[in-house]
Amino acid sequence: MVAMARRRTPSSASAAPTGCPCGLPAAYADCCGRLHRGEAAAGSAEQLMRSRFSAFAVRDEPYLLRSWHPDTRPASVDFDPSLRWERLEILGATDGGPFHQDGTVEFRAHYRERGRAGSLHENSRFVRHQGEWVYLDGVIQP
Repeated sequence: MVAMARRRTPSSASAAPTGCPCGLPAAYADCCGRLHRGEAAAGSAEQLMRSRFSAFAVRDEPYLLRSWHPDTRPASVDFDPSLRWERLEILGATDGGPFHQDGTVEFRAHYRERGRAGSLHENSRFVRHQGEWVYLDGVIQP
């Protein structure tokens, strides 16, 4: 989620009552929260993408930095309180499974900034680093 970090503007959003911020029906604590707390590792590039969106939504900077490739990771992530990440759509994925070393996930992340709806469309690249899936970089789509 390169633009999310480049803009350095994610803000807090609590998990929806019906599920995790990543869009899956499980409660945040049982879904992305397990990854954020270090109790589990992402099993696929898509799972890492979902967990990173949730980390932006709940403002979990340590997890975002841990799940970012060291070659492209920023020193910090700043969160703009006027921006709230609301919903994630996974549009497609290539590779990124248990037997792959890299993969891509195309997504659209919906947000609200100062009361105005917007979205970010990105094709993100993920790789395995020291056996774990990490975010490498992404290309913003028009």
